[in-house]
Amino acid sequence: MTWEIVIGLEVHAQLSTSSKIFCGAPTAFGAEPNTQADAVSIALPGVLPVLNKGAVERAIKFGLAVGAHIAPRSVFARKNYFYPDLPKGYQISQFDLPVVGQGALTIQVEPLSGDAASAGSAQAYEKVVRITRAHLEEDAGKSLHEDFHGMTGIDLNRAGTPLLEIVSEPDMRSAAEAVAYAKTLHSLVRWIGICDGNMQEGSFRCDVNVSVRRPGEPLGTRREIKNLNSFKFMQQAIDYEAQWQIDTIENGGKIHQATVLFNPDTGETLAMRSKEEAHDYRYFPDPDLLPLDISEEWKEQVRATLPELPQAKQTRYVNELGLSAYDASTLTASREMADFFEAALAKAPGQAKLCANWIQGEISARLNRENKNITDAPIKPIQLAVLIGRIVDGTISNSAAKQIFDHLWTPSVAELIIGDSLEEVTRGIYTLIEAKGLKQVSDSGAIEALVDEIIAANADKVAEYRSGKDKLFGFFVGLAMKASKGKANPAQLNDVLKRKLAG
Repeated sequence: MTWEIVIGLEVHAQLSTSSKIFCGAPTAFGAEPNTQADAVSIALPGVLPVLNKGAVERAIKFGLAVGAHIAPRSVFARKNYFYPDLPKGYQISQFDLPVVGQGALTIQVEPLSGDAASAGSAQAYEKVVRITRAHLEEDAGKSLHEDFHGMTGIDLNRAGTPLLEIVSEPDMRSAAEAVAYAKTLHSLVRWIGICDGNMQEGSFRCDVNVSVRRPGEPLGTRREIKNLNSFKFMQQAIDYEAQWQIDTIENGGKIHQATVLFNPDTGETLAMRSKEEAHDYRYFPDPDLLPLDISEEWKEQVRATLPELPQAKQTRYVNELGLSAYDASTLTASREMADFFEAALAKAPGQAKLCANWIQGEISARLNRENKNITDAPIKPIQLAVLIGRIVDGTISNSAAKQIFDHLWTPSVAELIIGDSLEEVTRGIYTLIEAKGLKQVSDSGAIEALVDEIIAANADKVAEYRSGKDKLFGFFVGLAMKASKGKANPAQLNDVLKRKLAG
């Protein structure tokens, strides 16, 4: 009997402000414990919070990017609960009046290996996931256990760090969809510059709500998988949790709402605590913070700072540059890659497809092997543009271009071929081509002489070709390329060979 998996995500994106949400303490990662915690962070008596304008603007920017309603007035509330690294005894958050209301995110779903819900469907597809809300809040501190032997250390550096909690509707039906949504959201917050997306440092953390039901039935009881900081672990956790819930119900058990953790070593989820449907956090408006008023003028000022968004860029690449939807999607996987592509294309106009092929091919392969980002690539957009230009004008062949690319990937070589103008970089790459002996032979006289020698030396094969053995043409091409040491212009060589062999 079939089951349907129902998934919703709550994502905490740490906002990229240099100071905390309600005070001036810094937010840099990796400092010594409690060195970035001021009087407000540690909740000394008498201190008052002051809202960080930059955090609000980042929230507005996100809301505009997902087509969400931006509340003209929102309210901060106190969420009351005890935890050792929450010194005030409450967290300042937003409850019934969040800054960002309903929006949506379009995702491209690629079936995942091992994902039972998408098994048998090898086709990628597009889906819209609704966003319920996004609200501002402060982060708590961190409890440290490992180095204290029976005690717990409290580090309040993170206390007060600004977060945007982004809550989706339960619209996802497989691990593949959940991972696609999380990746798209991760890319978007980095694209618009509101979060660095560093999952290892906790800048982008996902809580996943999973339930199962028979198709058409009401929603089942959900269990929340907390603090997933890896897309791979997200897939594994959802697959395990969904199957565990299905097995439990089919064996006569009942699902109780709970918070669970995923253990990547065992691949299992483990209940951390039970969770009531309506947990009593005793929310009430924070008396120390005025309501947040966002004017249309302020909203439009923030809108003016938004870059061209990935979906709009993809549409432009397809409609204006003639790229495939796949190419457009790949090139906009990150803002850095799109910027690299556009910078290269600006210096190699009309060569969108070649620029895309090189970025998705040679460059991406090297980056993946070396675990680098495109911003770390030794080769620069202008160097790639000049290299492509030399292929187009026949100076070098594709195989020779790959050899030149190998040299340009070596930082010591790439640094020698620098400059802001095409002329400077072109001179440098021409010098490299000459030094490596890779310049393509395009002189028609030289190619004709080469072909004449090959025909004269292989009269029997020429006779066979002329008698109808057309497949021998490749034999002559191979001889000619070998004789020219791979430098003969392939198009010219083919034309001369066809003419000479025709007799």
